[in-house]
Formats: sequence, C-alpha cells, structure tokens
Amino acid sequence: MSQANPAAEAPRGWIYRALDLVERVGNKLPDPAILFLLLMVVVWVVSWLLSGVSFAEIDPRTGEGIRVRNMLEGAALTGFMAQVVTTFVNFPPLGVVLVAMLGLGVAEHTGFISASLRAILAVTPKMLLTPALIAVGVLSHVAVDAGYVLVIPLGAVIFYAAGRHPLAGIAAAFAGVSGGFSATMFVPSSLDPLLAGLTQAAARLTDAEIIINPLNNFFFTTASTFLVVLVGWFLTDKVIEPRLRGTKVDGDVSQMPTMDALKPAEIRGLLWAAGSMVLTLVLFILSLVPETSPWRFAETGELTNARAPVMQSIVPLIFVFFVIPGIVYGYVAGTAKSHRDIVQGMSRAMSGMGYYIVMAFFCAQFIYAFGQSNLGALLAIKGANWLKMMGFPMSVTLIGIVLLSGFVNLMIGSASAKWALIGAIMVPMLMELGVSPDLTQAAYRVGDSSTNIITPLLPYFPLIVVFCQRYVKASGIGTLLALMLPFSIALLVTWTAFLLGFWALDIPLGIGATYSYPAG
Repeated sequence: MSQANPAAEAPRGWIYRALDLVERVGNKLPDPAILFLLLMVVVWVVSWLLSGVSFAEIDPRTGEGIRVRNMLEGAALTGFMAQVVTTFVNFPPLGVVLVAMLGLGVAEHTGFISASLRAILAVTPKMLLTPALIAVGVLSHVAVDAGYVLVIPLGAVIFYAAGRHPLAGIAAAFAGVSGGFSATMFVPSSLDPLLAGLTQAAARLTDAEIIINPLNNFFFTTASTFLVVLVGWFLTDKVIEPRLRGTKVDGDVSQMPTMDALKPAEIRGLLWAAGSMVLTLVLFILSLVPETSPWRFAETGELTNARAPVMQSIVPLIFVFFVIPGIVYGYVAGTAKSHRDIVQGMSRAMSGMGYYIVMAFFCAQFIYAFGQSNLGALLAIKGANWLKMMGFPMSVTLIGIVLLSGFVNLMIGSASAKWALIGAIMVPMLMELGVSPDLTQAAYRVGDSSTNIITPLLPYFPLIVVFCQRYVKASGIGTLLALMLPFSIALLVTWTAFLLGFWALDIPLGIGATYSYPAG
C-alpha cells in the first residue's frame, strides 16, 4: 500500500482545520518522555505552593480535611527517590505490554498474524470492517487491558491490509477499547463489580442496609455498545479517514500483510495453528469447569472475581494463545526452522518497545508524584462539592456528574480511584434528593469513558503513540489527540443524551437497579 501526499485532496472544512491545529500544537510539545518529566516538576512546585494552605474539604478516604503534600520536602523527596525503581517496575502497563508483545512477536514473526488477517479480510465485507473492529474493542474489556496491546495494533494492521489508512484503524480500535470502556458486549467486565462495590460503600453512608447489585448498570452498558459502535463507525469513515488522505505512511511496513491470496503452505499452517488454538482452548475451559478448579477465587469459587487466578492471568494467557499457534504455524508453513526463529521473533518484538519503555519510566514517576501530592484528589473533591452546592435541577446535575467525571479523568487514570473520591460525595448527596446510586454510577461511567482517549495521563496513551509512529514517523501526542478528539466530544454528547433518554423513558439500567431512592 503506497500513499501519496496530495494535501489538496483532503477536505479542509473548519473541523479539519481545528483538528490540524490541535495536531500541530500538540506535536510542538516536548517529546512525551520529557513532557512527563516537566509535568512532574510542575507537580512538585505546585504541591510546595499549596502545602501550607488549609482546605475545608473532607477527604472521603480518610474522613479528615484534605491537604496537599509538599513533594519537595525532605521526607517526600527521599521517599520518591527510594521508590523510583519500584515505581517503574510496578508500573501496571509495563509488564502487561511486554509479556503480551512477546507472544505477539512470535505470531507476527512466523507469519501467523499476517495469514490469519488475510483469511479474515477475504470474507469480511469492507463496509463492515470499522464496526467489527470497534465491537471487538468493546468486547476486549472482558480481558481487562488486553485490548490496548492486542486490538489496537491489530486494528492498524487490518486497515493497512485492506488498503485503508492504518492510523484510522488505530483510532477506531482505540475508540472501542478505551472510549467505550464502560460499554459491555453482553458479557460483564471486571469493572462492574469493582465500581458497584465502591458505590455500595458510598451509599451506606446514608443507608447502612442498602445492597448494590454488581450488574446494576448492565442493561445500560450493553445498550451503550451499539451507540459506541455507531458513533465510532460514522466518525472513522466520515471524519477521521478523509482527514488522513494527505498523511503519508512512511514507517517500516515491509512486514505488514497484504491482500495476496494465501499459498498452500500458508493454508496448511493456518489449519494446524487453528487446530492447536482450539485444542488449547478446550483444555483450558475444561480446567475451569470443576468447582474446585485452582483458576477460581478460593473463597467464593467465582471465576469473574478480580482476585481469581484466571482474571489475574489474562496477559500470560494471551502470551500462550499466541505463542502456541505462532510456533505451530511457523513449523508447518516453513517460516520457522528451529527454536532460534522463535526467540528471534520475541527479540524483534522487544527491540521495538525501547522507546515505549523510556516513556513508561517517566510516565510512571509523574503518576506516582501526582498521586502522592493529593492534587488530583483535591480537584475532584472541590468539583463534587461545587456540584452539591449549586443545587441544579436533576437532569443538569446528572450532566454535571458526567462532565466532572470526564474532567477529573484527564488527571486521574484509575476508574476506581476517581469513583472512590467523587462517589463518596455524589452518591449520598443524590440519595438525599431521591436519586438512586445506580443512576449516579451510570452518569459517572459515561464521563469516565468519554475522555479516556484524550488524556496523555492514561497509562497506555504513550503506547498508542508508539503504535502510530510505526506507520507515520512524525506522529506525536498531537497526532493522537487530533485523531481521538472527535470521538471524545461525540461520545460525551451522545452518551449523555442516551443516559438521559434511559432515565426519561424509565428503561431499566440493570439488574436490581432503580432510578429513585428509596425505590418506589
């Protein structure tokens, strides 16, 4: 696939000019690694300036007045230095990315991924490629963060193989994986019980006996999948891809699949690889079935509990489910001659992660310093208290919760951490006004998902920038922001309206959920 650079061919309406401006300004920022370093210095200075200020707000996590911790004081600074290595090594996305990429590296090096995608594209209507990719991105939430390291890079490969711009594939996949993080494709995600548990804890500040069902938003989040897919489909095909017509693909795409017909050896390799995947999957499922299975959470026997070994082994399982068919394909198709070819595939995958590792180091240090300073918590609590004080009509208050959640999400990446702060204030407040915790939680989830894709503080954001640079070398933070901003704004508006529509029509939010408190 070759791309010319006919800038005049790309439409240049006001939307495109605005996005071009976002991209230019964003890409003039320092390299992401240095940007995180500079932001960390800003956190240190601001924390020093505010450390002596007394705030009236109560921290719901401690029950005491919130205070900003001076990150430049001796104990904080030496504590930070002592934790630098641990902070980096324990940075959540780092291990996830590297382990998953080892398995993907083997499957890519032997040609298994290329052959599989060509087989899929041969039977998939081109017009359905975008919605199918976004839907897979939403479905990937079942496997926690797997979508970031699996679906998004494959989205680029699929689009490129189909003769479309790879950055559009990254944008569509990112919209499904992260923009639609609170949507569910008929299968509950690990986020459901996590948020419901925090909601119940907050609600019990008002009602000590209340019980929140873990699937209290399930109907709403399932229906939201169709909204996310439709919005993402329209924007990808009608806004994002037309804007990319003048963007030249100048990365190393020599190993990327094309739409060439499969050769007999490749077909044999695919059949054997598919058989190995099926056999592995069957054996794995059989190991899950017994009630005493070691994969289950020991205390309750659940498989979906976040502490169950199976849920904590998602990334190693991804590694296994790509390494096995990758090896089988390589030996059958003749693309792997010995174990050295397998190791070479892993080595190539790791060599391409060097830039990401550097960014991850500085990103981890910044996020640690920001969390320790309490600045994000202060802003979240002040925003929630302001909403409480304003006394808006209920529909406006719900919109306010969405917007507050989206704003706080730009600074605090963890969905549970944000809800622990905001929920402890908003849930009891709205219960006093007759609004159920289920509805308040749903409003939070809309705002939390919608701005995931435009915050550089999302732990996986630097990784997506690296994926973009594989195809367009000049890609930076601005490139990704310009790609994702239309999705973020559109989801924020349409998803909020969707929630208000559910509320107005009294459509059940989920199992055991209500709109009013007390239920009636």
